[in-house]
Amino acid sequence: MVTKLPGSEISVALQQLDGWSLTGDENAIYKKFVFKNFNEAFGFITQAALQAEKLNHHPEWSNVYKIVDVTLTTHDADGITELDIKLATFMNGIS
Repeated sequence: MVTKLPGSEISVALQQLDGWSLTGDENAIYKKFVFKNFNEAFGFITQAALQAEKLNHHPEWSNVYKIVDVTLTTHDADGITELDIKLATFMNGIS
């Protein structure tokens, strides 16, 4: 089982995660990815989905044309964990 990160660790991680921010309730992190077109957005989703399966950690996301909105939280821990940071880092790397 994964454990919720303390606020100080989340703050440090967010400083290194370009474009990610805390949600209003501070139990998740969020980013809006904007691509050139639908094909790029869908390619991003496909790669992220494969990584999410490897981590057994799945994002909350929506896609409209070239925009992908992503929210990451760990429901089992009732907040942000290392899994969220790993997946956010991966997503930034492929975007």
